[in-house]
Amino acid sequence: MFATMEAVRVEELHLASDPQTGLQAIVAIHNTHLGPALGGCRYLAYPDVDSAVRDAARLARGMSYKAALAGLALGGGKAVIIRPPQPSSREALFEAFGRFVDKLGGRYITAVDSGTSGVDMDCIARHTAHVTSTTAGGDPSPHTALGVLAGIRATAKARLGSDKLDGLCIAVQGLGHVGFALAGHLAEAGARLIVSDIDEGRLEQAVEHFGAQPVVADALLTMPCDILAPCGLGGVINPQTIGKLRCAAVAGAANNQLDSPEMGDELAARGILYAPDYVINSGGLIFVALQHQGCSHEEITAHLAHIDSRLTEIYDEALVERRSPARVADSLAERLIYGS
Repeated sequence: MFATMEAVRVEELHLASDPQTGLQAIVAIHNTHLGPALGGCRYLAYPDVDSAVRDAARLARGMSYKAALAGLALGGGKAVIIRPPQPSSREALFEAFGRFVDKLGGRYITAVDSGTSGVDMDCIARHTAHVTSTTAGGDPSPHTALGVLAGIRATAKARLGSDKLDGLCIAVQGLGHVGFALAGHLAEAGARLIVSDIDEGRLEQAVEHFGAQPVVADALLTMPCDILAPCGLGGVINPQTIGKLRCAAVAGAANNQLDSPEMGDELAARGILYAPDYVINSGGLIFVALQHQGCSHEEITAHLAHIDSRLTEIYDEALVERRSPARVADSLAERLIYGS
């Protein structure tokens, strides 16, 4: 565990176990240099505890970088709850997690993530104030989708010469809350859509509502398109897939799209422009963070405009320095966080 912490510079790692509810939770606090650590809570099955720790630590670092580049006075954290085979009571389990979060004294603020919902956050909120994205607060997914849309426009302008999406072919991998909303925005903007998802019902809706072309998940990465938008789980750009890509740019909502930093270098070498995921998908974080601080809808919407300007800054610096946008984004985030 210490090796994992040192590898990604995690400040704190907290574990909790509650046999009565089946809770086995991990909170990784990457840093609190800019403010308290905010990050979602995942509720997923993991093959072992080490895998859950690695996931929490890597995602916590991404949240730190995301908050810094989004201009938020926050650090980064992430929680994972190892989903038990048969929880006796989901409500009791998340209440137990709320008590765990409260003991951290505000150093970590939790929120929705893969496998959790606003209802789960309501259970947590019974025992701590250090939670956001409750049902009263609303779903952050629409703001994530709007931020990704703005980022795709910035990416299209940098790589294709125009931010107009009319007529562009965009492949959307994953039609969850964010991916489906994004597909709707792209269709409204006149883009031609290729889509994939393991949920056949979602595919049928995308075909019906957006005129999208459905393909099986494995085939989508090999389809010729202008922009590939990964909106599912991470690691989609890896040694097995990178040589099959037939796109001009990669710009989507998924976290940890690159299997390793070297994948960003290889994308750049192949002339494929990559939108660093934690920059382009920061709309949801902006929403939950500013809402937690009591900001107005207008203030939140205005802050979303930082996403495309930040991406443009990264693309310009990458061009000048002849480095991949992924490397440039990491360096910029680290300067903001650590001042070096």
